[in-house]
Amino acid sequence: MRENAIKTIWNRGDCVLNGWLSIPNSFTAEMMANAGWDSICIDTQHGLIGYETAVHMLQAISTTPVTPIIRVVWNEPGTIMKWLDAGAYGIVCPMVNTRADAERFVEACRYPPAGYRSSGPIRAAIYGGKDYREKANGTVLTFAMIETAEAISNLDEILTTPTLDAVYIGPNDLALSLGVSGGLVPSSPEVVKAIDEIFAACKKHRIKAGIHCGSVDNAMDMKTKGFDFVTLMSDARLLTYGVETHISAMKKRMAGTAKQDAVLV
Repeated sequence: MRENAIKTIWNRGDCVLNGWLSIPNSFTAEMMANAGWDSICIDTQHGLIGYETAVHMLQAISTTPVTPIIRVVWNEPGTIMKWLDAGAYGIVCPMVNTRADAERFVEACRYPPAGYRSSGPIRAAIYGGKDYREKANGTVLTFAMIETAEAISNLDEILTTPTLDAVYIGPNDLALSLGVSGGLVPSSPEVVKAIDEIFAACKKHRIKAGIHCGSVDNAMDMKTKGFDFVTLMSDARLLTYGVETHISAMKKRMAGTAKQDAVLV
């Protein structure tokens, strides 16, 4: 079976640098996959991406060694299984608030006896290999999103769920749940404290810890802290940032040229 690069990186004790796709386009997915990420998540929850387009994006990512994962819309078993059958090597599940939520999620990702995933890896077996069904349970990764006050109160129960591999922190939803302001980089003391609490619990239970980051400095801080998986912004955010940066620089230089021309006249 094709390796899961995320697991390979974790096994050698390193941090995964993850990309994030919200633009519904296979060419942007291909460009991002060739940019040097370790893994890439296709966001079907808040991204503008439907199933058929996401399949094309998975195919584009598959031209590279980058490992594809999917953030699903919700903790709905049928949807989770469909994305796995399409070739996702990991599922990021939003709003996992209780042990029951976590069990429902991870068991949908595992073939019996570990779970209740239905057998039908129509594209996954092409992408993963002929032995996909036999090795999928040990290869596909499960990321439970911890992003509410309720989830924090149930951390120990959630993190001891069998076959849960990792936690993924959504700072903005966490801020909303805690009644404070969010932002690209968490700054509210309540959010920072909650992130520290989640991280400590992950280390206690030997669960991998991931987080969405709004800047290079933020991502490096999280890596230095010990996070195992950091996402740096998103395709849309990176595009916006690049365009705004270059337009601003160009306008400043154009304004400078205009002033020089005025002096010459």
